[in-house]
Amino acid sequence: MKLLSYEHQGRIGFGALRDGEHIVTLDDLGYDSLKGVLTARALPILQRLAAERAASLHLDQVRLLPPITEPEKIICVGVNYGNRNEEYKDGSAPPAYPSVFPRFPGSFVGHGQPLLRPPESEQLDYEGEIALIIGKAGRRISAEDAWDHVAALTCLNEGTVRDWLKHGKFNVTQGKNFDASGSIGPWMVTADEFDPRAPLEVRTRVNGELRQHDRTDNLMFPFAELIRYISIWTTLKPGDVISTGTPIGAGVRFTPPRFLKPGDVVEVEVSGIGVLSNPVADELISHS
Repeated sequence: MKLLSYEHQGRIGFGALRDGEHIVTLDDLGYDSLKGVLTARALPILQRLAAERAASLHLDQVRLLPPITEPEKIICVGVNYGNRNEEYKDGSAPPAYPSVFPRFPGSFVGHGQPLLRPPESEQLDYEGEIALIIGKAGRRISAEDAWDHVAALTCLNEGTVRDWLKHGKFNVTQGKNFDASGSIGPWMVTADEFDPRAPLEVRTRVNGELRQHDRTDNLMFPFAELIRYISIWTTLKPGDVISTGTPIGAGVRFTPPRFLKPGDVVEVEVSGIGVLSNPVADELISHS
């Protein structure tokens, strides 16, 4: 089932996607958001009603939001595809532990909304990724039980302001959290639609040109291991998002670098989910 959050006529709602373009509204059940649905363990109720109800909206009538509009935590994983470690050309051995950092909800927009290049930098870059959305809370989750804690998967563009990554000696938080620099969506697909043993493919295109392509069987730290490791030091809660890493081919790795500019369109496609697409625009600064 594909679940999405949207704004329609000034009101935020959520529902299920049917036939690729129609929305079955499901926000009249007493839950304030899809995060609230996950917290109440009410996905089976949504699945039943989505099959019974008629669609009442069309995708063209709404502005899509990130599927989980107010996650408590967004945890991103860096350098997780095996050939990305080699991409750095520093001779380092594969890492023993995942590299992780936080992102804030305001740094992401939904499908179709512009990614904003800030006036402080011309180095806005793209990173296509697969994101996990947690459905069941847990601490010190075993790898064997990890999939039971996943509610859904979605596409994520982990947009990055490259020169600001270097401002901190021990962190990359600044360059990873500019407002509206990344995107999530267009919807989340419930975990029962996937075989956890089957690899997924992720592709990133800029203006139709394929820039990134890899499969999850090349991850150094698979989904289950990420959940196991992260849940050792923080309790994962319903609606939390784990972005699992990006393949080689980001704009910074070209010679010369190929950073995003206004008018570009970035697409992140994940097998079994769909295509997350966003135009790029300059952030406008008010001087009032």
